[in-house]
Amino acid sequence: MSLVARHLEANGIPTVTFSNARDISTSACNPRLVFTNYPLGNPTGRPYDVDNQREILNTAFQMLETATEPGEIVDTPHEWSAGREWMRLIFSDEQPFLSDEAEAERQMLLDRNKKAKSRSAEGGPA
Repeated sequence: MSLVARHLEANGIPTVTFSNARDISTSACNPRLVFTNYPLGNPTGRPYDVDNQREILNTAFQMLETATEPGEIVDTPHEWSAGREWMRLIFSDEQPFLSDEAEAERQMLLDRNKKAKSRSAEGGPA
């Protein structure tokens, strides 16, 4: 998206990109960036939290109106949770953010993949 934003900007169309990976987005030279320190995949707010999503989108609209320098970054004040434990958990096998139903489906898929890999390693059909 950074490349697309830069191309649009070069052709006179202002852009704002959203990111949960500040270091990656910064290195890609986004013209304007709204950063929210949430788990990857949630750059415009918490799922099903319309007020949170609206606040983050409004931050981007305000940025379009007020940004004066290329490369400006706005860090939103929002926090995923009170602590930072989610940062450790998000990249682990433990997924406390999923509903019970989604976790059961995830476990079923993990088990199916493990069985397929095991059969493949033994020379059988995957």
